[in-house]
Parts: sequence; C-alpha cells; structure tokens
Amino acid sequence: MAELSKDELLEIYECMQLIRTFEDRVSGLFAEGKLPGFVHLYAGEEAIAVGVCSHLTDDDFITSTHRGHGHCIAKGVEINPMMAELYGKETGSCKGKGGSMHIADVDKGMMGANGIVGGGGPLACGSGLTAKVKGTDQVTICFFGDGASEQGTMHEAMNLAKIWKLPVVFVCENNGFAESTPVGYHCSAKDISDRATAYNMPGFTVDGTDFFAVHEAAGEAIARARQGEGPSLVECKGFRYYGHFEGDAKAYYTEEMVADFKKRDPIGKFRQGVLDRNLVSEAELDKIDAQAKQTIEDAVKFAEESAYPALEECLTDVYVAYA
Repeated sequence: MAELSKDELLEIYECMQLIRTFEDRVSGLFAEGKLPGFVHLYAGEEAIAVGVCSHLTDDDFITSTHRGHGHCIAKGVEINPMMAELYGKETGSCKGKGGSMHIADVDKGMMGANGIVGGGGPLACGSGLTAKVKGTDQVTICFFGDGASEQGTMHEAMNLAKIWKLPVVFVCENNGFAESTPVGYHCSAKDISDRATAYNMPGFTVDGTDFFAVHEAAGEAIARARQGEGPSLVECKGFRYYGHFEGDAKAYYTEEMVADFKKRDPIGKFRQGVLDRNLVSEAELDKIDAQAKQTIEDAVKFAEESAYPALEECLTDVYVAYA
C-alpha cells in the first residue's frame, strides 16, 4: 500500500465500485428485458481487472473474454458508450454492433471482448509482436478464464510469446468454474500457473480477491515485459457472484460457497484494509459509492435516450475498402 498515494487508492476504489455497480445494474436491466443478447457479469472479480490495469496506459493493450465489462472499465473505456453498446444503440462503443460479448474500444487499447473461449491469446501475440517490431515499450495483457486454459490456442499463444520474447502478460482469472465445470475436474494441474514452467516463463498464483496481491504480481510481470524480458503467466484465484451467464440457475453453487464469497468480497477487503490503516476516510469512500450509482444511472439514461443505428448503417464497419 505504501507505494500508492491516497489519490491513487481512491481512484482504485472508484474503479472497482464502478464495475460492481455497473454489473449489478446490468443484471437488473437484463431481467427486465431491456438488453438484447446475453450478458456475462464480472462482479466478484474486480480486484483482478483493476489490479492489473492500474499499471497500464492508453498505449498498452488488453484482450478480453466474453466476461469483458470489468476489463473495459478498468482500462478506461467510457461508461456511457459502454451502456449504450449493451442496448445496441448507435452511441455505443461499437455503434451498437458489438453488444456485450464483442464490446471494444481500440483507442483505449481495449481490443475487444471475445465470444470465443481462448480467442484472446493469438490476438495478444499479434499486438505484442507489433510492439516488439516497432520498438515501443507497449505491453499487452491477455485475460482468460480457467476454462480457456484448456484450449489449444492458449498453449500455442504462450509458447509463441516465449519463443519470440513478446511483451505479453497472460492473466488467468480462475473463478473456479468453466461454465459449471469445477476447475478440479477439468484441470490436471494443482495451479494453472504451474504450466508456465513448460514454456520457460515466470508463473505466479495469487489471491484474486486481494487487490494488493494482484497489483504486486502484475506489476512485476508488466515491468519484465516492458524491459524486453518476455511473457509471464499470472493466475488470480477468485470467484464470480453471478452465474456463467444471466439466467444461469447456478445449481453448482452451494450456500456455503456463497457465504465464503461474501466473506472474501474484493471491494469489502480493499475498503476495510485502507480504513484500518487510516489511509482514507469512510466519508470519502461513501461519497465514491454514491457517485458510482449516479454515474451508472446517468449511463442508463444516456443509453435509453440514444437512437438505434439506421438501417443503411447495417453493413458499414464490416468490410474495409482497399485502394
């Protein structure tokens, strides 16, 4: 905590609270039938996205998953266009054409949520290679879940990133379930980070509900990448409050598991930690809570008042015309 200023701690708390408030509100909007398509919510994993992305700039890149709202917010994507995108409106981040599972903002280095499990690995190698060829110090973060860790694309991507010494950090968000399949059933390794040894890269496993643990591990891996030392694998073990998708009955969750989740809530842990050390005041955090709610309500209003894309826009942004 000592390396972070008071202003930085408040910004971190604000970002995590924005993610949680956004996701809780989206859950309600989906239940009301206001959002087209499916949504996969990130609540419970806030410390991972914010712990990692707090080291990044707009010039760095991230690749995301089908559970990408938290990554967007942590990377600095604006809230109003995000909400409008979920509504399918023309003011959305992707003009309403991407929706929840394909939301992106390249100007912020957010290369897109991805409906293909494990699809982010090759993309991350692409942006990593670009940075290496151009000689920049840009880093790419590849977020993926424990289920994606079994996909061949991820193994190929990690192998290639090491061979070419690419500035890519692979961040596994291990929330315990690949859809409804427990990680202990689908993964032979004790920790997914153990697999880093096979690719001769550093591997870490940290508590994904502890912002400071994630921040420290990610900071080390990102510094290595910026210095030209190649990729790392960081596994963050946590949980998600919501099901795999909205409408999931969550029959694989037990009451004991949910009670444990609440005890380890990442936002609650962060809040209590900074208060116990007198780094910020409760009034300052309460103010952020209220501001987050207002920000999300303003975003809902913005989205609902925005127009749908015009019919003639249907095929724009689909094909590129070459001269």
